Amino acid sequence: MAFDRLAAVTTPAAHIGLGLAAVGRPAYLTTGRAEDLPPARTVEAMRTRTHELLDAAYAQGVRYFDAARSYGRAEEFLADWLRQRPDARDAVVGSKWGYAYVGDWRQDAEVHEVKDHGADAYDRQREESAKLLGDRLDLYQIHSLTPDSPALTDTALHERLAALAAGGVTVGFSTSGPEQAAAVRAALAVTVGGERLFHTVQSTYNVLEPAVGEALAEAHDAGLTVIVKEGLANGRLAGEAAPAELRAVAAETGAEPDAVALAAVLRRPWAGVVLSGAATAAQLHSNLAAAAVDLDPEQCDRLAALAEPPADYWRHRAATPWE
Repeated sequence: MAFDRLAAVTTPAAHIGLGLAAVGRPAYLTTGRAEDLPPARTVEAMRTRTHELLDAAYAQGVRYFDAARSYGRAEEFLADWLRQRPDARDAVVGSKWGYAYVGDWRQDAEVHEVKDHGADAYDRQREESAKLLGDRLDLYQIHSLTPDSPALTDTALHERLAALAAGGVTVGFSTSGPEQAAAVRAALAVTVGGERLFHTVQSTYNVLEPAVGEALAEAHDAGLTVIVKEGLANGRLAGEAAPAELRAVAAETGAEPDAVALAAVLRRPWAGVVLSGAATAAQLHSNLAAAAVDLDPEQCDRLAALAEPPADYWRHRAATPWE
């Protein structure tokens, strides 16, 4: 599997990846974007910011980069960077299909992305991704799989994905919503020709929303690589926005709240790659410090006590405005 190349990376940041959701389009639901991004979020300004982040991440040992068809021009920006960096042949690239970006590069768009998990959508978006990323695409994931998704039962789609895997691209899925655990377990049961179809899973997991943890442990035990997204809960676990208890633990460790929050995720034995969703080089540097944060059991228990009921967490996320 192409994604398995990541296992050969031995840099200190080997278990941290860079997700491009925050910089591939002008609007997203992470807080603080008015301060983090260029005043004029033109295509070229966002391209420049993305390339700055990719340069900084690669220089500090990050080797996994995560995009999606719905992240505006993230695939395009990443493809441009890869062409300009022939030295980065060891970069591992993942993307996703299943949502289409429809925001027309407007911050005030009423709808920014539209979901479609049908086989026709896969065919269309796979071609779009291939035109941009070509043979640099290592991992292709179904975007935000839920238990009711037709992608779980569409055998024609499964055959297409199996053919993609046979061609050397790892096939995976991501999850979102309060029923992530059910989606993970349903996807583990999908097979083609007696072989498990999916080899990676990407889920939202953080100290506020750890409900999928047991299912991710099961996926890891089944041989899947686990990728964690939204480890900072879209900004709720960073800086002054972080809960008081997280800030207290951060003060004890001498690290920033974001690094402590990500360190708590990195401690999970099933966590293969934990994504940074940084929008600035300074945020990225702080996120990467998570690899050096040493949490004791008592501190871990205090962080675990921050967990919210999944329904509450996802209700809060859904109500967060796109900035």
